[in-house]
Amino acid sequence: MNDEELIERTLAGDKEAFGRLAQKYQDRVYNLALPIVGNAEDALDVVQDTFLQALSHLANFRRSSRFYTWLYRIAYNSAVGALRKRRKTSSIDAATEEFGDSFEAQIDAPDAEARRQDDARLLREALEKLPVEYRAPLVMREIDGANYEQIAEALDVPVGTVRSRLHRARAALRESLERVGVGG
Repeated sequence: MNDEELIERTLAGDKEAFGRLAQKYQDRVYNLALPIVGNAEDALDVVQDTFLQALSHLANFRRSSRFYTWLYRIAYNSAVGALRKRRKTSSIDAATEEFGDSFEAQIDAPDAEARRQDDARLLREALEKLPVEYRAPLVMREIDGANYEQIAEALDVPVGTVRSRLHRARAALRESLERVGVGG
């Protein structure tokens, strides 16, 4: 069943249909939220808040955009709102715990594995230091594979702004990583 059918069924009172939508997009919403809020617990809260808001406002969803673009906009706003409420430094330990095994590689030497883990930690730290307006489009593009138009629609900015923010995000990330000896 496609998104449109699931939306129609949800609006007709089928709660299971919305559950299928949530199941389909929960990982993508989580992957958007985690780099913004900085830890797994807050990212899970954002996911829950996103789907509660989506369900309560589903009748207002304009079909001129895709459902996941609309949902991403809600998730982005929820994540930024959670970050503003918290106003304290993100927990790198939570991100390390969350992503520790996701940077899998075939490495023979134990010191190479240690270097890989250190590089992954430095990458997460550099990503967390990016301003939210750069971090969100970078995550949407590089992790979720969204195109410029989808990102622009989700963030409610022009495509040119998306291109500019991605360019600046990549440059800042590259510079930050080169400063600590990763990459370059």
